[in-house]
Amino acid sequence: MASTTTAPSGAAGPGTGPGAPPDPGSLKVVPARHYARWVAAVAVIVLVAQFVHGLVTNPVWEWRVFRDYVLSETIVQAVWVTLQLTAYATVLGFLLGTALAFMRLSRSPVLQTVAWTYIWIFRSIPMIVQLVFWFNLSALYERLGFGIPFGPVFWSVDSNSIIGTMGAAVIGLTLHQAAYAAEIVRGGVIAVDHGQLEAAAALGIPRLRQIRRIVLPQAMRAILPTAGNEIIGMLKGTSVVYVMSIGELFYQVQVIYGRNGRVIPLLLVATAWYVVLTSLLSVAQYYVERHYARGVSRTPPPTPLQRARRVVRTLRAAAVQRSQPVVPLKPAGDTR
Repeated sequence: MASTTTAPSGAAGPGTGPGAPPDPGSLKVVPARHYARWVAAVAVIVLVAQFVHGLVTNPVWEWRVFRDYVLSETIVQAVWVTLQLTAYATVLGFLLGTALAFMRLSRSPVLQTVAWTYIWIFRSIPMIVQLVFWFNLSALYERLGFGIPFGPVFWSVDSNSIIGTMGAAVIGLTLHQAAYAAEIVRGGVIAVDHGQLEAAAALGIPRLRQIRRIVLPQAMRAILPTAGNEIIGMLKGTSVVYVMSIGELFYQVQVIYGRNGRVIPLLLVATAWYVVLTSLLSVAQYYVERHYARGVSRTPPPTPLQRARRVVRTLRAAAVQRSQPVVPLKPAGDTR
């Protein structure tokens, strides 16, 4: 039989004895003071303010020259050439890189060896060396033709007539990009759970459809962040083709400041265009990643545009509510 013990009426309750801890309600709460954080914030603000002040007041920037050239016809055409090189190298490079990635993942030792050797060689050679090599391809092969291997040639053509300066740049950028794209795609495919393929094989789904409808959509979540970074790097890497005298952005900027001597404002023009283009690519990457994340998150967070629309609707509703007249309420029983 359980027994209970009642404390004497004069006994002190818990927490009131001489050795008991103090009552939490009687403690004075003192917020933590992060002095180092405030000092660092002030130092950063001062440095940013100094930098902005220098941009505005330093006459070496020559903002008038910047305004004259940033939207000039020559610069805009150079930007278009830069975008063309980026698009060609990205599309062709990732197509070839995807093929190389699946060659490395195949069970054929020949395909594995060829793909691994390609990736090893083209990741080892600097891009500028590859571009100069392809630019001088006619020194190795004066004519390109079709025929029987190690036998007679049925049709041939001068290599310079089919591979011009622009073609050599696209070939060099594409082959360089494919080596990195292959590893990006291979990493994304490896990240997919192997059980997905086993389940698809058990359902009798053909191998090609397994890759196209099951593996690649899931692998895109792992591929896209690195692929987006690689595409942005390719956009900036097209400036290397200035060695081939192609009229892309950086080459045209060099030509202009070589004539007028305005080096700083012309470099600022190139910098501004690269910042704008990379920002647009970053926005596109954000929305593509959001599209392929639908299978993981049923309710993805709102986009910046959706947040802005929500704020505008809230402000508009508040303004409408303030503009409506206030009708005083009549007391109960008042019939007037």
